[in-house]
Amino acid sequence: MSTLNQSSSLNNCTKLPLPPHDHNNVVDEIQSQPFDYSKRAQWLRAAVLGANDGLVSTASLMMGIGAVKHDVKAMILTGFAGLIAGACSMAIGEFVSVYSQLDIEMAHIRRNKDLEEEEREKLPNPLQAAAASALAFSIGAMVPLLAAAFIREYRVRLGVVVAAVTMALVGFGWLGAALGKAPTVRSAVRVLIGGWTAMAVTFGLTKLIGSSGL
Repeated sequence: MSTLNQSSSLNNCTKLPLPPHDHNNVVDEIQSQPFDYSKRAQWLRAAVLGANDGLVSTASLMMGIGAVKHDVKAMILTGFAGLIAGACSMAIGEFVSVYSQLDIEMAHIRRNKDLEEEEREKLPNPLQAAAASALAFSIGAMVPLLAAAFIREYRVRLGVVVAAVTMALVGFGWLGAALGKAPTVRSAVRVLIGGWTAMAVTFGLTKLIGSSGL
C-alpha cells in the first residue's frame, strides 16, 4: 500500500503544468510578419517599362516606313529589325549597368568580410538582368508586328497597328502605375498620349522627307 502511495506521489510530481499554447496567437504572429514585395515589384515594373519601350519604338518605326512604303513586307522587315536592334541595345545597356552595380557591391563585400552568406546570394546577376530586359522589349515589339503581319490592305493595316498599339499602351500604362502605386488612369492616359505622339511624329516627318525627294 505504501508502495502505491509513493508511486502516485511520484507521478503527481512529474506532471508539471505546461504553459498555455495559443495557436491563434501563433498564426496571427506569422501572418503579421511583413513580406517585402518591393524588389519583386521593381522587377515587374522594369519589365513593363521595357515592354512599353519595345512597343512604342517598334510601332513608330513601322509607322514611319509605312508613310513612304505601302508594302507589308517592308513594314514587317523594318519592325523586325527594330525588335532585334532594340532588344540587343536594351540587353547590353542593362548588362553594363548591372555589372557596374555588381562591381561596387563586390568591393563592399571585400571590405566587409563578415557579411552573411545570405547577403552574398542577393547580389545582382548581369546576365539575368540583360535577358529579362531583352525579353521584355521583344514582347512589346511583337504587338505591332503581329498586328500587321497578315493584313495586305495598306490603310487597314495602319489602322489595325494603331488600334493594337493603343490597347497595349493603355494596358502597360495601367500595369506600370499599379506596380508603382501611382494613379492608374492618369498614367495610362500619359503613356497613351506619349505613344501616339511618337508614332505621329515619326509618320509625319518620314512622310515629309519622303515626299521631298531627299
